[in-house]
Amino acid sequence: MYLWFKILHIAAMAIWFTSLLFLPRLLVARRAGHADGDSDFFFPLAGTLYFRVMTPAGLATIVLGTVLIAYGPFGAWLPLKLAVVALAVLIHLYLGVVLHEYTQERPRHGVLFLRVVGWTPLVLLLALAALTAAKPATVAPLPPPPATAN
Repeated sequence: MYLWFKILHIAAMAIWFTSLLFLPRLLVARRAGHADGDSDFFFPLAGTLYFRVMTPAGLATIVLGTVLIAYGPFGAWLPLKLAVVALAVLIHLYLGVVLHEYTQERPRHGVLFLRVVGWTPLVLLLALAALTAAKPATVAPLPPPPATAN
């Protein structure tokens, strides 16, 4: 059963992060006035992506990950991984706010900001892959504070 939970977790995570990477590109197209940003194309596609693909995949990822925690080994990697997942959830929620602003025709971010937000999930995905693959049991201790000269 563990294997099936893991397979479903990875599949849901792949769909979720693909959506996290794609939605900012749609927002850039809308903001820059590209053909993909046309209202007749953008709003149905972005709404479907966010509410029918991205959010269910994110929820499935989190639920299945929670189930896997009951099975899996523990170590320093798990709290670090959960912190990275929390950042992904915050980006997901913020993209929902930005999408809502676009439906109100009140976008407040420029193309450069949206491009940076669009690359952030890739960095988070790489961090998740590294933490999950390495599964460090401990985290290196912090260096001692610098000595003060008296």
